[in-house]
Amino acid sequence: MAPSTDSNVKDENSQVSYKKDINTKTGRILQNKKHSNDIFDVIEYLQSEKDKEIIFATNACKRVFCQLFYRGDLYVGDLPQEEELMSGDRSAEEKYRIFMRHRYNNCVELLLENMGHEAFQVKEASLCALMKFVEAEGKHPLQNLDLIEHYIFPRELLRTLVEHLLSTEEDMSLLISRFQEFLEMDDVRYYVMSSVRDNIYRVMGRNKKAVIPVYQNNVYTLLSNINVPSQGSKIKHFLVKQAYRPEEWKAGKLKEHKRAFEQMWLLFLKFKLPSSMYKKILVILHESIMPQMSDPTLLIDFLSAAYDIGGAISLLALNGLFILIHKHNLDYPDFYKKLYSLLDPSIFHVKYRARFFHLVNIFLSSTHLPAYLVAAFVKRFARLSLTAPPTALLILLPFICNLIRRHPSCRVLIHRPSAAEEPCDDPYVMEEEDPAQCHALESSLWEIKTLQKHYHPDVAKAAMKINEPLTEQEEEISEVLELSTFELMERDLKAERKTIPLEFDTATELLKSPREVLGVHFSLE
Repeated sequence: MAPSTDSNVKDENSQVSYKKDINTKTGRILQNKKHSNDIFDVIEYLQSEKDKEIIFATNACKRVFCQLFYRGDLYVGDLPQEEELMSGDRSAEEKYRIFMRHRYNNCVELLLENMGHEAFQVKEASLCALMKFVEAEGKHPLQNLDLIEHYIFPRELLRTLVEHLLSTEEDMSLLISRFQEFLEMDDVRYYVMSSVRDNIYRVMGRNKKAVIPVYQNNVYTLLSNINVPSQGSKIKHFLVKQAYRPEEWKAGKLKEHKRAFEQMWLLFLKFKLPSSMYKKILVILHESIMPQMSDPTLLIDFLSAAYDIGGAISLLALNGLFILIHKHNLDYPDFYKKLYSLLDPSIFHVKYRARFFHLVNIFLSSTHLPAYLVAAFVKRFARLSLTAPPTALLILLPFICNLIRRHPSCRVLIHRPSAAEEPCDDPYVMEEEDPAQCHALESSLWEIKTLQKHYHPDVAKAAMKINEPLTEQEEEISEVLELSTFELMERDLKAERKTIPLEFDTATELLKSPREVLGVHFSLE
């Protein structure tokens, strides 16, 4: 036990030692300029191998340099080289300011480097310190600016910070989530959007538009955390207050925010993305991206490309296309032909099934659609129903009936005498991609007749409705869109059943009843 105790004492002494050392030197630096060289020792702790020492030193540097900003003790203007301090005939005060400005630059470089540290606490402390410096530089600029003619904001420091957040090698999602707090400031958000746009252009251009999964995931995480205010009156929270014509400052205008937001997203979506990224973006596109853009129709290239990919990505792209077609009068050629080609067995098994059927229901709601087109969709759904699971069939069957209700000319699919009397070849061509050439109107819904003998009673009952005259009132399918297999089984188990008289005893136990065949010939003993 003795060695362990000695080790604990050493650790405590070491902890007290570095804290005391940093606090002492920090106090001396701020109290007297002749102790300015102590800043080297404080900054050196930023390169320590111990996380606690780095965090403590980071907070100390933040305190020191923010105080120097406030006092005006950092050199303002184009910074001379340190070698010129000895040769030039500058005053001691000016030499001190140049010296401390160089140390500030050293500190910023190390903090940026520590944003890639393996310990999140170190990353977080470095990020918060750098954002404090952004605020300090905004209030006390390090460049000679005529305050009457210029808007002040430390864009270069923020641009470098964003560059380190958007790493090409390390997943920075957690740190970016922490950065979201600062995006509540309107000026920070505006300049971050500009910095992200420039960074995407440079990085993706340098990599010849190839997919960079880690980098693109970091960009997506940052972009999805940016929200533009809905009204211009809400843009009033600034990290750096402007004295010169604040009403004309771009960072204070909603129109400029939307433009920056739009340019940033459009540039990101211009490049090739990983397939998983398409899904993430398309899920939030209609709620989080399109409403914040000045001109959502500019997304047509991205949505068209996503729609052509196929599978779940095409299903998700439908939502965005629907908004552009419905609200922005977009004319999409061969839209229904492409929608028809999406109908395959996989639509019953994707997690976006409910959204897909909801949108298809809207797209086929118009009574002005030609009969051959609606018949093609009805027949395609009917053919797919032969291999669909019960949960999907409880959507499909009322959906097909609703389509026939809307388009009475498709009732011929039900009332075709030749199909009911004797078997015949089905003229419908399932493999045909063009709904105009699939001969659906010449066919019949024999598939629904087949489903009337389905093993699941609810499916068989739903299929029987087609034997009766269809009412004008459409069936509500919204309740079954989210129905899962588990919920279907739960519903069946909870349903009340009538007891039916039997001619034999129902089995309650295995190999226990002497009246059963197994019980006569076998025993558990």
